[in-house]
Amino acid sequence: QVQLVESGGGLVQPGGSLRLSCAASGNIFSINTMAWYRQAPGKQRELVAAITSGGRINYVDSVEGRFTISRDNAKNTVYLQMSGLKPEDTAVYYCNAEVAVVGSIVYYDYWGQGTQVTVSS
Repeated sequence: QVQLVESGGGLVQPGGSLRLSCAASGNIFSINTMAWYRQAPGKQRELVAAITSGGRINYVDSVEGRFTISRDNAKNTVYLQMSGLKPEDTAVYYCNAEVAVVGSIVYYDYWGQGTQVTVSS
């Protein structure tokens, strides 16, 4: 009933910048928290940044000061502005959203398909 579509990934040099976008669509009534996760080969998926419907934000320590998460509620879209990128940021980045569909008061997690971010010279 809900789809999340990420965009904006690609290949960048160390120190470069990228902006990821994730748009939610479908039979949406309300979205609570939206977040970005990432997963590198051989590693566990980790939470990178999250933003609640009220605007509360948290980041994983390794990206604090370099990444900025934001959202546009009118567009059901969350963004991740990444600057000062490092090779260790290389991963597949996944969008996550807690969504209640029309007619429901229950929130469920939905995931995007992932977008590759590669930081290399």
